[in-house]
Amino acid sequence: MSEVEESGAVGSGGVLLSDAERYERGMAVRREVLSDEHVDRANAGITPFTSDFQDFITRTAWGDVWSRPALDRRSRSVAVLTAMMALGHHEEFAMHVRAARRNGLTVEEIREVILQAGLYCGVPVANTAFKIAQRELEALGDL
Repeated sequence: MSEVEESGAVGSGGVLLSDAERYERGMAVRREVLSDEHVDRANAGITPFTSDFQDFITRTAWGDVWSRPALDRRSRSVAVLTAMMALGHHEEFAMHVRAARRNGLTVEEIREVILQAGLYCGVPVANTAFKIAQRELEALGDL
């Protein structure tokens, strides 16, 4: 497999996608996972200083990686929740709790992800994650 194919910059049928096509695909996935409201709010905050980074995130994270077919979005959410816990990225963890629900994880599955990750990341990490997840799930009306 070529480096381009491994990066996820190839569309169906092995056709190389342009940056604009990757951006469009990324924006669609980003909206499906995070919600139109979240993406609209994030886009409203783009400045000339941050615009290149936002374009990069949309093309690469969402248009390439999140669009790859080998993992479904539920599995990607499990991986992201675990990574955000391990790295202490609390705001991103909160955002991805909401995304995990949009991607079909149940409240019980999110609880299990926190328990599993807490086993390897530590009790203080899990304690914080449970507090954040509870707040987000309550805001969604799921608790």
